[in-house]
Amino acid sequence: MPDPVRSAASPGDGSGALAINETDRMIASDRVEGTSVYDKAGVNRGSVNNVMIDKLFGRIAYVVISCGGFLGIGTDYYPLPWQKLTYDRIIGGYAMDLTREQLERAPRYPSDQVPWTEPGYRPSAYDYYEVPYYLQGS
Repeated sequence: MPDPVRSAASPGDGSGALAINETDRMIASDRVEGTSVYDKAGVNRGSVNNVMIDKLFGRIAYVVISCGGFLGIGTDYYPLPWQKLTYDRIIGGYAMDLTREQLERAPRYPSDQVPWTEPGYRPSAYDYYEVPYYLQGS
């Protein structure tokens, strides 16, 4: 069965509306960024800041969730394996099967740091969430 593309407008059609880059099974990264993320209790814990893609394997390595802070000050970033998020159409955002306490103990970094180059950092988040780290050799 085809995966129909939903679009509010076609690029360049003069309507001023932006195209919606989304199908029933796929979504463009710019549509993921900014989407709310809710914990197990249904409480909004933040939003998707960005999606980290492994260039060698062509897979999503992490979804980085931004939580807390005000205008970027005091914001923490939580790298979650993509497998920990499920899109929920009812709440209009991503649900994670985590409690507030689990998220508070999760690997994170402040806005003034970028830990991706630290040896062992990427697998440590997978270890915390008990998700197999499939990107071997990275």
